[in-house]
Amino acid sequence: MSRARFISVEGTDGAGKTSVLATIEAWVKAQGEILITTREPGGTPLAEQIRQLLLNSRTDKLDDDAELLLMMAARVQHVRTKIQPALAAGKWVLSDRFYDASYAYQGGGRGLSFERIDQLHYWSIGDFHPDLTILLDVPVEIGQARVAHRGEEKTRFEEEQTAFFERVRQAYLARAAQAPERMFVIDASVDQASVQQAVLALLDDRWS
Repeated sequence: MSRARFISVEGTDGAGKTSVLATIEAWVKAQGEILITTREPGGTPLAEQIRQLLLNSRTDKLDDDAELLLMMAARVQHVRTKIQPALAAGKWVLSDRFYDASYAYQGGGRGLSFERIDQLHYWSIGDFHPDLTILLDVPVEIGQARVAHRGEEKTRFEEEQTAFFERVRQAYLARAAQAPERMFVIDASVDQASVQQAVLALLDDRWS
């Protein structure tokens, strides 16, 4: 393989990102590549502190614009101090969510302007983007049932109503339709083994 790659995995809560991330990790390492796995919001000490502000359900009511700007601040730190240096060193990078999540959650879910999100992204990280984005698509009711089955304390986002996640899902799908050369949709409502096979087939087709 000629150069390091940047892969992101997107999807609503309960889509099965954890198992897919592990599948991708194993595939990349089997190619003999060095890989770092990270996440958004987060990925660096400072960005992880911002993550706590964003996800903590006990945080005071957070204004939607403030939420977006905090996401952007964490992303700038993440890209400039972790992702870009790793790629420059020849390492592959795998991220649990990246900037498509802002279009889905802050744009679709919160109803903020997609144009403004675009402007903020270009101002903060330019035209930097993943080489491949895998969108795990699952009906909202299935994702919510999976989250409930975990029995964990919900984040501030997970406490949102069904209509919020319907808007998030539709924004993700619209985003994928706008970038078919980068963003691939995989049906995540089926069994885990089938999802993993679809991911491996995509990776093999693209880079093996």
